[in-house]
Amino acid sequence: MEIVIEDKAIDWFKEEVDCVPGDQIQFHVRYGGDSAVQQGFSLGFSYGTPTDIAASKKIDDILFYIESKDIWFFDDHHLHVQYDETRDEIYYQYAK
Repeated sequence: MEIVIEDKAIDWFKEEVDCVPGDQIQFHVRYGGDSAVQQGFSLGFSYGTPTDIAASKKIDDILFYIESKDIWFFDDHHLHVQYDETRDEIYYQYAK
């Protein structure tokens, strides 16, 4: 499992969520919504403190990670975090 975050998505986190070096952002499973990999569940993010990291990516000294308890959601897919300029928001793609 790999986390890929495009540069424009990193900029979005810095501008919209006020991420600074040393921050830790957890991608986590939410009940409800829909995704390309799990119906009835969606992906969210929040500031967190890692306890059992299954996958991570550190960019500009900001740690983005997924805990082991949420790895089932990805069904052997990699997470790609991208930025949509039209909507000024991030979105998730899942790739094998």
